[in-house]
Amino acid sequence: MPHEGLKAAITKVLHATWQRCRVHLMRNLLAHAGRQGRGVVAAFIATAYAQEDAEAARAQWRQVADQLRPKVAKLAALMDEVEPDVLAYMGFPAAHRPKLHSTNPIERLNGEIKRRTEVVGIFPNEAAIIRLVGAILLEQNGRVEAPVEAGSGVARAAVGIATGCRPTAPRAAGCRIGRAACRRVLQRHHRQPAPAPSFGSPAPQGGVSW
Repeated sequence: MPHEGLKAAITKVLHATWQRCRVHLMRNLLAHAGRQGRGVVAAFIATAYAQEDAEAARAQWRQVADQLRPKVAKLAALMDEVEPDVLAYMGFPAAHRPKLHSTNPIERLNGEIKRRTEVVGIFPNEAAIIRLVGAILLEQNGRVEAPVEAGSGVARAAVGIATGCRPTAPRAAGCRIGRAACRRVLQRHHRQPAPAPSFGSPAPQGGVSW
């Protein structure tokens, strides 16, 4: 369980909601259920996660806890305690919820950063680290907004937002990212939509010049 002071600081400073991982919580809940009843308990709890909105999820969560209370009081008490934290993600749009209710996406991202940085081994400078980790974060963001192919130029390109890197600029010492890959990333994230042509005027030339 997190320290209450940490949760209060996150709310005050970051203005964020604390979300308890559903996967880890399920393990804690099932530890209070008998071996033979774990499947039934897990199915009951899953009905709360299947609700359409936060209000319905909270109502179903409390109903399940009340149904389990006579036989597994400790499990029901834990459900009462963690209700605000485990259902916090239900207050967000439905499309965002799969990325919020578990720590699995964060763990996968940290693992990918570790794997990619270990391949390089020794970085020549801090800017090289920013470029590589920035590219990984950009790739993961792209998987949410619009899927990208793993191992593609976009996935391997260095993001120049923090370092000022541009495809036409001299490459930094130790940079292993191809210029074409950098150009595709920067075009995707820096392209501004062309203004709508006025009546009778020629259409403007779109795209980005380097």
